[in-house]
Amino acid sequence: MSSDAEKIHNLDVTVWVGKAGIDPVAEELSDQLDDREFVKVRFHRSALGGTTTDEIAADLADAADADLVETRGHTGVYR
Repeated sequence: MSSDAEKIHNLDVTVWVGKAGIDPVAEELSDQLDDREFVKVRFHRSALGGTTTDEIAADLADAADADLVETRGHTGVYR
């Protein structure tokens, strides 16, 4: 059985956050979490708008009622 770290490492990005921000993808993230244990999200630089990946990732977690597991670079993993 794989550890959570292995599962997360092997995930493909299935949600992308662009210049429109987190609002258009919050529901999509929530829907994907209904079917999956983890979802990996990529934050394009255009989405940051003067914030950090950690800040926007936390905002998305709140908007999608999800738990932010980790951020690395411009990627966040949610449960």
